[in-house]
Amino acid sequence: RGKDEKYKVWMPKLRVVKEYKDKRKSIDDVERNIFTFKKSGEEKSKKMEKEEKLFRETFMYDKEIRVLARATAERSVPSQRRVDLPLTAGEQLEVIDAMRGRAVICRNAQGRYGYVLVEHLNFR
Repeated sequence: RGKDEKYKVWMPKLRVVKEYKDKRKSIDDVERNIFTFKKSGEEKSKKMEKEEKLFRETFMYDKEIRVLARATAERSVPSQRRVDLPLTAGEQLEVIDAMRGRAVICRNAQGRYGYVLVEHLNFR
């Protein structure tokens, strides 16, 4: 044995079933579309734009929409009016505008806007 062969580690050669090998090649040869997520993102952004437009019309809100704070809903609360935002316990909300009184305008993860009472929110 020579010096180079002395330190080679012998590894068993794994045999691949011919059918599997052919199938794998055909799968690799097929052109894959890696941008499939884009469609759902476009649909989501269109829905968000629609919700924002509805919000601006309903609340007559012409200012820039900025997130003032993030809050978590402490309990589940159904909406009493059309302008109220229904809550589920533990839901993450973004506070858009603080009104006078006990209500704030919030946005949920689905992009819906509405009034939420401060007593139902946790700002930690």
